[in-house]
Amino acid sequence: MATEFSETCSYGPGGRGASIGYSIVDSALGRLLVAGTRHGLCFAALGDSDRTIIPELRADYPKASIQLDDGLAGKWARAISKNLSGGSMILNLPLDIRGTAFQRSVWDQLRAIPRGETRSYTEIARRIGRPRAIRAVGTANGANPVAIVIPCHRALRASGHLGGYRWGLDRKRRLLELEAANL
Repeated sequence: MATEFSETCSYGPGGRGASIGYSIVDSALGRLLVAGTRHGLCFAALGDSDRTIIPELRADYPKASIQLDDGLAGKWARAISKNLSGGSMILNLPLDIRGTAFQRSVWDQLRAIPRGETRSYTEIARRIGRPRAIRAVGTANGANPVAIVIPCHRALRASGHLGGYRWGLDRKRRLLELEAANL
């Protein structure tokens, strides 16, 4: 997936100073909430209902002004949903996300994993030049605020087991199956 990071994040910790718009659409994996600033996508979440995913957005960005926006955020949400259903293989969405240099290096490695493939946390750690930072890679993976766009679901344990996923292992498994089926 081709995406681009803002060189600098446009908001402070907790979303301080941000005006964030969000949209929620149906997807192959349930309800999909996508949110962003005028600079780019900053959050994506999957859930069973709007009541469960809107509080996740508010918890991640407690200092931001958050409002429904089916314009730009809706466009991004529809693109991601289409991608999930196999209708589009490449997402080219701008990103406006906070992350440390280490997190960004992990996220870059996740974005480099081709659709339908996976990598172990160990392999990702090696590729960023930090072979002993396997747990830190897992933590950075879990801190990814834009699931699917930065494909954190493509990271597995060295044993090949799925490991964890913020929105449940069933969704992670299904997401990997959908990608493999739509190559």
